[in-house]
Amino acid sequence: MNATGTIDRPHTHDPQKQAPMTSSPSEPAGSATSVFSPAAAPVERQNRTREMQLIPEALARAHMHDRQREAEAERQAVRLVAARRMQRRAERVSLRARRALAMAVMH
Repeated sequence: MNATGTIDRPHTHDPQKQAPMTSSPSEPAGSATSVFSPAAAPVERQNRTREMQLIPEALARAHMHDRQREAEAERQAVRLVAARRMQRRAERVSLRARRALAMAVMH
């Protein structure tokens, strides 16, 4: 089988044995830009690149905000459970004191 490679997967890794790259007839001669300078890029693209670089930080910040909100909700739930427990205990103590007072008055 005599299959030739592609640009991404050349048939051989030796540049001397590869076929030279030729431009297609539909592409005008000299149309490829040789050097790319970031200063020539539009401002929107530069800002988008900066925003894309800041995406992980924004995600981490949002994740930490969610974790803090969950932790605060958990603490509030624990405080509510403790308050209800103390309220029931206070009601039992109050009922016991009333009974003791009633018993003292009866005798």
